[in-house]
Amino acid sequence: MPAFFRKNPLITGTIILTLTGFASRFIGFFYRIFLSRVFGAEGMGIYQLTSPVLALTFSLTVAGMQTAISKFVAGEVTTKDYRYSFIHLFTGFVLSMALSFLCTIGIYCYADEIALYFLLEERTAPLLRIISLSIPMATVHSCINGYFYGIRKTAVPSACQLSEQLVRVGSVYLIYYFCLQRGFEPTISFAVVGLVIGEAASMIVSLIAVKAHFTHMLPPGYGSLLSFERISFSKASENLLRVAMPLSINRVIINFLQSVESIFIPNRLITYGYNQASALSVYGILTGMSLPLLLFPGAITNSICVLLLPLVSEADAGGNRRAIKKAVNKSIRYGFFLGAVFTAFFLIGGKFLGNLLYQNELAGKFIMILSFLCPLMYIAGTLNSILNGLGKTGLTFLYSMISLLVRLGFVFFAIPTFGIHGYLWGLLASQLVQTLLCMFAVREYY
Repeated sequence: MPAFFRKNPLITGTIILTLTGFASRFIGFFYRIFLSRVFGAEGMGIYQLTSPVLALTFSLTVAGMQTAISKFVAGEVTTKDYRYSFIHLFTGFVLSMALSFLCTIGIYCYADEIALYFLLEERTAPLLRIISLSIPMATVHSCINGYFYGIRKTAVPSACQLSEQLVRVGSVYLIYYFCLQRGFEPTISFAVVGLVIGEAASMIVSLIAVKAHFTHMLPPGYGSLLSFERISFSKASENLLRVAMPLSINRVIINFLQSVESIFIPNRLITYGYNQASALSVYGILTGMSLPLLLFPGAITNSICVLLLPLVSEADAGGNRRAIKKAVNKSIRYGFFLGAVFTAFFLIGGKFLGNLLYQNELAGKFIMILSFLCPLMYIAGTLNSILNGLGKTGLTFLYSMISLLVRLGFVFFAIPTFGIHGYLWGLLASQLVQTLLCMFAVREYY
């Protein structure tokens, strides 16, 4: 690797994650076009309704633990203490896997009740049973990815992401082709089966990578020493849970509110005057077609966010205010510039893209209206990561809550009066509020 990239891990990692993110989103983008044309807008709506359950289980089982693992193994870059890193990774893995198996059993056994009383759509029950099988596999590669993010080796998480996407899409195409050949009617369940297969592929890649890493770094026979490390594992559990529990609680609360938001959009559209099929179709067009296209360029800022947290944490611990100030100013400047470019692009070409990609005029209208989200999302995303790196996780949680409550207000009070446009205005208003709050929080570093 050239010396420049070795000396600039943020740039190197951002390039790797951005390229992988674009590749993954590019594949996923056309995959969604395929799903929308095969299963229709209503099928996409039913498929999207399962997302809240996955988000809640991820936040409960591994979201906080992934960040905690990244935090405690980051020192390996300078100390070369691989034993310390291994203990924290293994401990986090065991704790998260215990929760993931409980979630899998609970969702599989109570899928009918979750579908009927939580998602308000009984047709999601068979999808939930299939999805539950992916939870332990997602937990495995999330913990391992957290480790590699911490030591700034982004190639492994990138490989996991790309393999998951390729295998998922490939498997669904194969299943669909097989059904056509046999004269079977394709259902949206095939997409969920593909999701499980993709998670399995990502898990296998991550396990191979972490085994190769520690086999090379740790002394021979280290595995036999695990039983003599009870004190270290106890301390590692304490370290990890101290960081992971507040993060997990925050994520569970936020994802629960997001779930309420997602579930009640179709419900409020019915109150506005749509029938159930039309409400699910509009919801599917918004969340399965328009929003993924708008979020596509976010691969750049998402990559930066992942790597900003450990770097800002390191600068804060060393009292390097200059580095923090530089990160804040560049985040605002480049976030606004990038957002303005894509706002103009989607505003001008939104209608054309909706018709070209999805053959859906409504998708194009949504893209044009929501194009103004771009600069707000990019600035808020990077500033949130900086605030987390500064240890101000309470503030990021509070700002996310306020933003969500603004959106929920529009869901419950604006949609019944103005239809789906009431929710679009809510998206813009809530993102503006969150961005302004984040900028206010880092004002001392301007």
